Formats: sequence, C-alpha cells, structure tokens
Amino acid sequence: MSNDNQTDSFSVAGRTFTSRLLVGTGKYKDMAETRAAIDASGAEIVTIAVRRTNIGQNQDEPNILETLPPSEYTYLPNTAGCYDAKTAIRTCHLARELLDGHNLVKLEVLGDEQTLFPDVVQTLEAAEVLIKEGFDVMVYTNDDPIMAKRLEELGCAAVMPLAAPIGSGLGVRNRLNIRTIVENAKVPILVDAGVGTASDAAVAMELGCDGVLMNTAIAAAQDPVLMASAMKKGIQAGREAYLAGRMPAKRFASASSPTDGLFF
Repeated sequence: MSNDNQTDSFSVAGRTFTSRLLVGTGKYKDMAETRAAIDASGAEIVTIAVRRTNIGQNQDEPNILETLPPSEYTYLPNTAGCYDAKTAIRTCHLARELLDGHNLVKLEVLGDEQTLFPDVVQTLEAAEVLIKEGFDVMVYTNDDPIMAKRLEELGCAAVMPLAAPIGSGLGVRNRLNIRTIVENAKVPILVDAGVGTASDAAVAMELGCDGVLMNTAIAAAQDPVLMASAMKKGIQAGREAYLAGRMPAKRFASASSPTDGLFF
C-alpha cells in the first residue's frame, strides 16, 4: 500500500488532523521550552490539565493560551487529577466555559494516586453524562478490549488505552491487547500514557493506532526539544511501517537470495 504523508490523516469528532502525535503542556521548565518542544513535535493537538494549568482562571499567572494560541492549535482540555466522575464532569464544564464553548475534551478519572490507573466505573459514569451534555469525549482507559468497546458504544469520539502507567516510560506493555482494541474499533484509537522514547511511539503506530499522546516522555528528557523531534519521526516511521505491511515473523532463517539457478 503506497502512502503520501501529506494526505495521510485521521479524524476525530469531525476534525481532521495530519499529525498523529498529540502532546501535553506540563512539566516543562518554562513557557519558552514548552513552545519550542511543541513546535518541534509538529503536533496539532495539545492537551492541558484544566486543574493545573492557567487558561484564564488566574490573572496573576502566565496564561498558556498566550504561549500556544488556540488559533494555531486544537486544544484538548483534560481532567487530570480527578478521582471521581463528579469532579471530572465539573472540570469539563469549566474548560468549556473558559474556552468559549469548546466541547472536545479528554476524560480521565483515576483510581488512586500511586498507580494512576483509570477507574473504569467512574470513567463510564462520567463519559455517559458528558456525551449527553454535548461534549466530544476522548477517553483514557486501561488496555482492556472489552472496556474499550464499551466506551466506543457509549459514544466516545476516541478511545485512548494506556501503553503503561502514566509517566512510567515503560512503552507498550501489552501489544496483543492494543492490537485487539484497534482491530475491533470503529473510532480512533490513540495510545495514551507510558511511552518513553521514539521506538515506543513507533511500536504503537505499527500496531495500527491512529495516534499517540504523550507528555512526560518529551518534557522529562534531557533535551525536550530534540526528543520532541525524535517522537515526530518515530510516529511517522511507525505509521509508514504499518501501512507498508511488515513481513511475517519466522522462527528460522530465510535466505534473502533464492537458491534456485545457482551458477556453481
């Protein structure tokens, strides 16, 4: 299958994007580094933790909207730091108010502060309410194919299974589950959380994911701007490899050159 990177795109909630790398805005040393790294990543979608990032709540602190103007990026406000459905729903309403009716949100409801694994019961509850209230919900969940399908059927615009625990940098721990989720989905599937380096991003894309969302992997690198550039290339390489269709894995060797018709 041939592919033109300029036309290869994915759509979510009626919006079309050519960059399959989504990036967070936290953990950078300052706003200048934030902007430089995101520019290097080529990302079109940036996610912000509404409970931790100033998008107009505090007039005395730098506003992220001035560093990353909404005219240049699609904002994906998220509910990071929420541990119950009620708080997550309230956070999405705050984001919609501060961003002038913006309905695209990333829902995450966490189970505890140590593992940061999703509380799928609370996630389902929050997703159902938000969808009924007109939000376009991209939802963070575990790598369970059954739960991913349930969230899709509920009406989520995209499902975002974790690769590994948030901020761990362990890469895709369960490739079979991610592949199963992708194969059974009718909405975009984006790996979210756990990526550590460019090869991890490439693996996620080779599994057929529509994109990858990351923050710590870039922001916590010794050179965040260079890592952002590496992640951009890893995403592109993984996507091209998926479209190309890899050779079958074999247990034993197979000669690159045929043995028939040898001259001696």
